[in-house]
Amino acid sequence: MNRVLAAGAVGLAGAVSLYNSYQTKSKVRDVSSLPPVPSRVDQLSRLKSEEFDVLVIGGGATGAGCVLDAQTRGLRAALVERGDFSSGTSSRSTKLIHGGIRYLQNAVFHLDKEQWDLVCEALAERKNLLESAPHLSAALPIMIPVYQWWKLPYYYAGTLLYDLVSWGARLKWSRVISKETTLEEFPMLREKDLKGAVVYYDGQQNDARMNVMLILSAARAGAAVSNYIQVTEILHGEDGKTCGAMCRDSNTGEIFQVKAKSIINATGPFTDSIRKMDDGASESICSPSTGVHIVLPGYFSPTNMGLLDPETSDGRIIFFLPWERYTIAGTTDTPCVPHARPEATEREIQFILSEIDSYFDCNIKVRRGDVLAAWSGIRPLVRDPSAANSAALSRNHVIEISKSGLVTIAGGKWTTYRKMAEDAVDAVTKEHGFEQASPCNTLGILVEGAQNYHHNLAIELCQRYGFDSEVAEHLAHNYGTQAHELAKMVQLTGKRWPLFGKRLVADMPFIESEVKYAVRYEYACHVKDFIARRTRLAFLNVQAARECLPRVAELMAEELGWNEEQLEAEIKDAEGLIKSMGFKLTSGVKENSLLSLADYNKYLKAFEDLDVDKTGVLRPAELFEACKNLGLELSIEDAINIVNEVDTNRNGVIDLEEFLMIMAGGAGERIVDNRLQKLVELHIEGEKTERITTQRSGGGV
Repeated sequence: MNRVLAAGAVGLAGAVSLYNSYQTKSKVRDVSSLPPVPSRVDQLSRLKSEEFDVLVIGGGATGAGCVLDAQTRGLRAALVERGDFSSGTSSRSTKLIHGGIRYLQNAVFHLDKEQWDLVCEALAERKNLLESAPHLSAALPIMIPVYQWWKLPYYYAGTLLYDLVSWGARLKWSRVISKETTLEEFPMLREKDLKGAVVYYDGQQNDARMNVMLILSAARAGAAVSNYIQVTEILHGEDGKTCGAMCRDSNTGEIFQVKAKSIINATGPFTDSIRKMDDGASESICSPSTGVHIVLPGYFSPTNMGLLDPETSDGRIIFFLPWERYTIAGTTDTPCVPHARPEATEREIQFILSEIDSYFDCNIKVRRGDVLAAWSGIRPLVRDPSAANSAALSRNHVIEISKSGLVTIAGGKWTTYRKMAEDAVDAVTKEHGFEQASPCNTLGILVEGAQNYHHNLAIELCQRYGFDSEVAEHLAHNYGTQAHELAKMVQLTGKRWPLFGKRLVADMPFIESEVKYAVRYEYACHVKDFIARRTRLAFLNVQAARECLPRVAELMAEELGWNEEQLEAEIKDAEGLIKSMGFKLTSGVKENSLLSLADYNKYLKAFEDLDVDKTGVLRPAELFEACKNLGLELSIEDAINIVNEVDTNRNGVIDLEEFLMIMAGGAGERIVDNRLQKLVELHIEGEKTERITTQRSGGGV
């Protein structure tokens, strides 16, 4: 406790200094008088013809922050992104704007100055982010339920220190609430042994929309930006310094050169690929890990209260948060290899379900079938090559300048994107001698849609344009004051009420006019851009996203002139994205027959038992041996046929997902004569029986 009190005193002093510095710099500025956003065609023309002071590679949060920072300092800035803006990690976060309460705990108990500094910096940036985009962000109370008396003062001391460190950037004071109040606020919680809860405050955002709005803000300020432009080569002048990049337009295949006096590498998990493109001898500094989140129906959480589990079974923390009328739960933390389209594994999904289920009342069961979407994001942890212990991973961001002058900014977190960008552009101006550059101007800048925003905008949209309240709320909180521009494009619904705003999906607030607006004014090039980043359909409900694909593709085809072949290709590509986010075909399986957590654990153990060679898949030879051990007569040909019956991806083996799908299809009510299920049940029961018939029935999924 003495250590906590001492840390609180130090934190208070440091926070006061930090807040005073923040207040000195922070002035909210309106940029609504800037020119309109240029078209993508105009942006590409500039990239091909002009020379820029700074070229930013990477269109995630950090890259968007860098190009906005550089442009508003008076530098000529450009940005290219090989996919869509925010198509990577920046759209797959926990949606929190936070200082990192776990980092604070580690800072205190391990006397870790790096993590202390990170928390202080992030809390100051949290305030700026909430103020610069009020339509896309808001404060959110988060509850820590307590089931042991001694933990109430322990957690409260921690959250109080969190408040003290934030000081003037504090949202609201933390508080302790009684058991009764806890259950009133979060009635789904398990009541047995509940003592009360601690409630603290952090921020929440729509991450992909925030990213896109930063890009649009930079474009309005004069930056040349484009998505679907892949850097294929870093160019060097005679002096060995970077002088531009060779790029490829992924939409057309055209290759062209972008001339630039300096380059910032802001590519997140793909940091090392650009560093090695600049210098093949560079050692890797990125150690990526994947974090999985799942989405559940909104009734699993209160509309304005999140939950934090600070002590999961494996030592990680789990957030359970309301978001966009749904519920997000996550995250995991598993080392991985960078991938353009990472997928959530069944094991990670079940881990999250198991953890949150332990907090719920016994009358509430979270089933696998309740998962509406699941996504995986890659977190780019990095080691600082200039640090004394260069092998240790840094929790803060790292800036590296290569011999050629390439500036790499890596690590960090969404909340600190602006400060990361400031540090990166500071490094560029110093390294390349840009004396014309002014100091950083981004602290306090309002992003696209925040100008003249007010919290009654949704009511104004209802009254002025005849939207229903759900659609109006959605438009206000995703477009801000730009919703007025979108409203000029809306169609009549053909109903007595609402008059305008034809929905793409009946029970979701997304409307058809958003598709055309995204193409014309937000650089959406593909169907997947719209369903995943311009709206969050694919992140909220993959089935709903799948249902509206044909109509979205049809509307985009009208804007972009696609022929029938292109339209079909777009739908297929978008389906690939949806499948990576939890969409599964269920033909041949009883849809409502879903595994309970107990059944899942039972079948997982059976799978691991049968997987003798521990490859993570079941092969025909392993099924043959399993039958032999059970005293069953089964030929190797029959074993191959059993595999083929459930092998949906036709790779000759049964993976865990396929295995669980067929088990789910028979949970409680057996699929007639499904031989794999019979074999598994016999393995579990340890019984001997007659030969499994060779009749194929129940097929698979």
